[in-house]
Amino acid sequence: MKLQNLLEYLHSLVPYSGADPEISSIENDSRKVQKGSLFICIKGYTVDGHDYAKAAVMNGAAAVLAEKILPLDVPVILVKDTHRAMAVLADAYYGQPSKKMHLIGITGTNGKTTTSHLIEKIFADAGKKTGLIGTMYTKIGDRTIETKNTTPDSLTLQKNFQQMVKADVELAVMEVSSHALDMGRVHGCDYDVAVFTNLSQDHLDYHKTMEDYHRAKCLLFSQLGNTFEKSKPKFAILNADEPASVLFEKSTAAHVITYGINNHADIRAENIQMKSFGTSFELIINKERYPVKMQLLGKFNVYNVLASVSASIVSAVPITQIIQSIQSIKGVAGRFELVDKGQNFTIIVDYAHTPDSLENVLKTVRQFAQKKIFVVVGCGGDRDRTKRPLMAQIACKFATDPIFTSDNPRSEDPMAILNDMVSGVQGLSFEVIPDRKMAIEAAVERASEGDVILIAGKGHETYQIIGSKVYDFDDRLVAQDALKGR
Repeated sequence: MKLQNLLEYLHSLVPYSGADPEISSIENDSRKVQKGSLFICIKGYTVDGHDYAKAAVMNGAAAVLAEKILPLDVPVILVKDTHRAMAVLADAYYGQPSKKMHLIGITGTNGKTTTSHLIEKIFADAGKKTGLIGTMYTKIGDRTIETKNTTPDSLTLQKNFQQMVKADVELAVMEVSSHALDMGRVHGCDYDVAVFTNLSQDHLDYHKTMEDYHRAKCLLFSQLGNTFEKSKPKFAILNADEPASVLFEKSTAAHVITYGINNHADIRAENIQMKSFGTSFELIINKERYPVKMQLLGKFNVYNVLASVSASIVSAVPITQIIQSIQSIKGVAGRFELVDKGQNFTIIVDYAHTPDSLENVLKTVRQFAQKKIFVVVGCGGDRDRTKRPLMAQIACKFATDPIFTSDNPRSEDPMAILNDMVSGVQGLSFEVIPDRKMAIEAAVERASEGDVILIAGKGHETYQIIGSKVYDFDDRLVAQDALKGR
């Protein structure tokens, strides 16, 4: 595509009348620039792309998009906000790929990963070729790609969407974080269905207040559009049991479908029964009742299933197919995942890293635990400090043997993080073991028949970030090694 043709997608007040080279790719990393690339200068938290523009030109960039004048030997296009411009140009350059498939976006504090995997499974079982973008990886058909963020930047997103279109993907489902919404990473994504799971305290290091966090989540629903097309209807799937849904409903012109357990909803679950091996309930849709017996545990997973059922129904998947898929799913990596090597006690690894998610998981554990409940839990560094004492309080309230340890301390002193946790539970019973490996080993060593160990916070992660270094660390493998050592 010629540079002039590409720039036509920006508004007319962007001043440019220079050369018109052929653009071979769009890049925001100077190391990926090749001959003919358009390099976009992005200001990040620690790195400013403007500082790498000269390197990009040396690597072959044919033009540069920037927020300030740069002394370069190639055309420099000036815009007020390169983040916004990148979303527009990426969508245009890759042929507006999200319009060529069914796109479902999921937002909420907890449950995004499980819900996205449930939906992807339902559609795959229905014979559709699927794509998935989220915390764990990006999946295009049968191919998986490692991801750094829950929701990639707009350029990476559109590249991935184009690859999905080329691979004949019919449906893509993706997790949409509050950071991505606030930063405009999903500008240009043409969602057909937006799903809300729940809202509780998280990411206040970024958003500062719950009101701003709530506002950011609203953007997914307001961005569904303001028109109605019979051939391509838009749907907002909202949790009727969450007060935050009221503002989301007011924020969208799309058709609203609700799901829930306690309040009136379009799609509901009743007569929920939980055992150590699974959960059963009655699914109610338009007064019709369908028995469901799934292998997933916990009330929180009933909500995830209801959200998935709702998104699938409005996407024209038959209810019999949906239930069949739900009942066949064994779980998602790092989400209430069992570590079973034949021991006479239970070990569960879960990604629970917010007060709400930790409470939900521990409440589920209490329903089948026969004796003691150990919880090994920490809090991430360089993240919301105010949730640390709350996490500790929940651990002490719902577990018999809380062990506080390191999570990903990043640049913070691990003991400072632990002190923040301990400040909320003075006078209560708990233990502090800063080394995460030793903390897991201690829980495994002390557990007896009928006990449950919950290792919380990192889930599927296979690393630990201490200072500026990333170390290999997988809670599941550490627990397995500890079992061998008993």
